[in-house]
Amino acid sequence: MRTHPADAPVARGKVRAKGERAPRAGAANGGSQAARASDPLMVGSVEKAFRVLNVFGQGRASLSLSQIAELSGMDVSAAQRFTHTLIRLGYLAKDARTRRLELTPRTLDLAAHFLSGHALVNTAMPYLMHLSKQTEETVNLTLLDGVEIVFVSRFMSRHMLNTDVVIGTRMPAYCTAPGVAILSRLCDEEARAILDASDLVAHTEFTTSRRDDLIAKIELSRRQGYATQFQEFFLGDASVAAAVTDAAGRPRAAVNVAVSCARYKQEEVAERFAPLVVAAAHAVSKAAV
Repeated sequence: MRTHPADAPVARGKVRAKGERAPRAGAANGGSQAARASDPLMVGSVEKAFRVLNVFGQGRASLSLSQIAELSGMDVSAAQRFTHTLIRLGYLAKDARTRRLELTPRTLDLAAHFLSGHALVNTAMPYLMHLSKQTEETVNLTLLDGVEIVFVSRFMSRHMLNTDVVIGTRMPAYCTAPGVAILSRLCDEEARAILDASDLVAHTEFTTSRRDDLIAKIELSRRQGYATQFQEFFLGDASVAAAVTDAAGRPRAAVNVAVSCARYKQEEVAERFAPLVVAAAHAVSKAAV
């Protein structure tokens, strides 16, 4: 008989995989109730439907109804109604034998609409493609969302660095080159507010996670016009990033080149790639105005 590791109750305090968002359970339920109380126009059933969809992720490709209820902070009866509705709408599918549920390809529709309709993403595409050909390394465009960066465009290197990072992957802004590059173009108050709202943990032995050190790192990035990181989120990964800005100089996104530490010395990374990344970011900024 085939078993499913996820059949066991969800472990509390379990370390999440990189890029995986924390499930919103009971605390999120209380938070959503408070949000509805302060915003009478908010439709609670819509919030709950998205809460159900958001419990799926890395390591949780398929879930039982009881697991969905636990992860979403609902009782089983409510979870059953919402999953049934999402099945009827085509966003969830249920295995007839195991009765486990999983997301369907229709959930990609919103992402496709976002990417095809986002002016900055479309404007940046030829510049990212050119940078990819120039460097023959992985090139990304990321946006800031809260305290995280989100990958919205990605050109992979033939060296296949971090193949588990795909469009839609999220990472903490404070320990990534694109995140620091974006923070460096915010005012001090905004940048420090994002640091204060972040969970400043050491993802590797090389992560800069002390607030004072991060502030110094942001200030250095502001002075030199680009940010770097070396093995701070993924071991073996190095990155150089520069912010894409609007006409007022506020950050809209970041362009970065990611390379393997096994192929480049640390001092070579900035020397070789920073001028190209800065030029690409400036070109996108100018074209997107």
